[in-house]
Amino acid sequence: MAELNFPYHLTGLRNMETDHFNKIFKLTKIYKQKILNKTPFEKILEDKSIINLFFEDSTRTRTSFELAEKKLGMNVVNFSASGSSISKGESFLDTLKNIESMKFDYIVIRHQDSGTPAICIKHTSSKVINAGDGINEHPTQGLLDLFTLTETFGSLKNLKVCIVGNISHSRVALSNIFALKKFKANVSVCGPLSFIPACIEGLGVNVYLNIDDAIKNNDALNILRVQTERDAATLLPSLNEYSRHYGINSERLKNNPGIKIMHPGPMNINVEIDHKVSASENSLIFEQVTNGLAVKCAVFELMNEI
Repeated sequence: MAELNFPYHLTGLRNMETDHFNKIFKLTKIYKQKILNKTPFEKILEDKSIINLFFEDSTRTRTSFELAEKKLGMNVVNFSASGSSISKGESFLDTLKNIESMKFDYIVIRHQDSGTPAICIKHTSSKVINAGDGINEHPTQGLLDLFTLTETFGSLKNLKVCIVGNISHSRVALSNIFALKKFKANVSVCGPLSFIPACIEGLGVNVYLNIDDAIKNNDALNILRVQTERDAATLLPSLNEYSRHYGINSERLKNNPGIKIMHPGPMNINVEIDHKVSASENSLIFEQVTNGLAVKCAVFELMNEI
C-alpha cells in the first residue's frame, strides 16, 4: 500500500489517518528527549516565515508554538487582534489579504469562531495550522493529549478515558473524542446535563452524570475548564455548586487511587480541580505542557516535508 502523504494543512483530527498520528508520535518522542536534555535543535525551517494569528488569549498554546518555531529556526511574527488594524475597523478578510501579500509560509490561527482556519486556507497560500477555532477543534491539544496517554499507558486500545466538564463549549473535547476513537479507546464524558450536548452519544461515547462513577470506571480523566468567557457559568446554579458535584479532589480520587488526571489548562483551581490533585502523582498536567512543545515541533517537521 502506498504511503499516505502528510496533510498540507492541520485543521482538525476528525479526518486524520492513524498513520499520520503514528508519524507524529514517533517524531514527538525524539523532540521530547531533545527538550528534556536541552539538546540544540537543527534549524530545519530557517528559511521559513510564520505568523501566529491569535484572536483569543492563550499561554500554553501560543508560547509553545512560538518556542517550537524559534527552535526550528523560523522567522516568527506574532499577531494580536487588540494591537492590530482590526481594532480600527479593518475586516478579518482584509487582514488576511494583507497577510497573504507578505507571503508567509505558515499561519497558526486561533479564533473564537468555528471554521476560521478554512477561511484562511481559502484566502491565503500558506500552510495553515488550527490552534483552536470556536467550539470546533483544537488538533494540537488533541495530539499532545493522545501522546501523553500513549506514553503513560503504552496503548490506547480499550483504554478507558473520560472527558469531564464543559463538553458543549469545548473544542478540546471534540479533538480528543475523534482521535481516541480512531485508536479504539473507550471514551466517555461526564458533567451536568447542561454541559452535555444532546447528540454526544452519536459520536460513540458513553455519558456519566455522576463523577464518582466516572472515577471508579476509568483509567484517566481529562478535565475541562468551565469556560466562563463562553457563558458556561450561566448554565450552572453556581461555580461552587459545580465544584461540589464535579470538582476533582483528593477525597474523590480514593475511589480509584491509580487514575491519571489531565487538564488542557488554564485550570480554575477549586472549581473543576483542586491544587493538591493538580500537583499529585496522579497528575499528567505539566507533562502535557512539555509534550505539547514536542508535538508542535514534530508537526512542523512533517508539514515541511510536503
